[in-house]
Amino acid sequence: MSVDHQTNEAGFLEPRILVPFLLTALIWGSTWIAIKYQLGDVPPSWSVTWRFTGAAIGMFVFAAFKRLPLVPDQRGLMVAAVMGCSVFSLNFQFVYRSEQYITSGLVAVLFALLLVPNTILSRVFLGQRITRSFLLGTAIALVGIALLMLHEYRIALAQNSSMGAQVIVGGFMVIVAITFASVGNVVQASPAARGQPVPTLLAWAMMIGALVDATIAWIISGPPQFDWTWSYAGGAAYLAIIGSVVTFPMYNGLLRELGPGRAAYNGVLVPVVAMLISTAVEGYRWSLLAGAGASLAMIGLVVALRARNPSR
Repeated sequence: MSVDHQTNEAGFLEPRILVPFLLTALIWGSTWIAIKYQLGDVPPSWSVTWRFTGAAIGMFVFAAFKRLPLVPDQRGLMVAAVMGCSVFSLNFQFVYRSEQYITSGLVAVLFALLLVPNTILSRVFLGQRITRSFLLGTAIALVGIALLMLHEYRIALAQNSSMGAQVIVGGFMVIVAITFASVGNVVQASPAARGQPVPTLLAWAMMIGALVDATIAWIISGPPQFDWTWSYAGGAAYLAIIGSVVTFPMYNGLLRELGPGRAAYNGVLVPVVAMLISTAVEGYRWSLLAGAGASLAMIGLVVALRARNPSR
């Protein structure tokens, strides 16, 4: 049985799909708050650099523990280079900077739109069909995302009446980040990536991404900077190990099994998790608008993912 056929037959409710889907959403739902504490005295570009330097080291250690080859073949190196530049560098360079303009909650909500370019690019480059149930679920989820965006925008506007221009700048940065993330997602699901050991591929992608991040950081912000306070150093370690080494291999598996479009529905669940965590930690107050948005997003997720992957 070919890899592609196995991918098409993957059922969402199978434990090997459902468990990593939920785990990545739960963990990434918490990383938005952690990123918030990375923004301060240390320039964003250096914060991204430290995250993926630590993640690359952790991933190489994991690959060695699993006794996997530590160097991919030539095709693997090419895939890792594209992933490193798109996902682990430019994507996060814009994500971290966007939180200087808009709230982490709004960034998390906007990032749920990743399912749109992922679906389009996987159709164009991977030949994956788009089913009616997926389109219906996506439409419902997008309405929910729009309501969540409106709720977060109202909060931002209430806190600062001049937030309008900042929301536009921050929102544009998130859209750019989503574009780079989507390119990397589709590459990870491509035939060229499927033959590579996931930890090895990710280790090289993260290392390349960290090198690009360091170059950008040095050009923009000067020599390396780090904050040894517990909140910053602990947050950087959490983002590197839990938010990257633990989650990206699981998400890579989802990309291969579900395809980029359906795997991106992970991002629809993430902002809801982020708001639930914020409720417990920061006293986040729900509104009718936020509740309706979260409910529609979840309904759309169920509708879009209840069927098996379509055949090509």
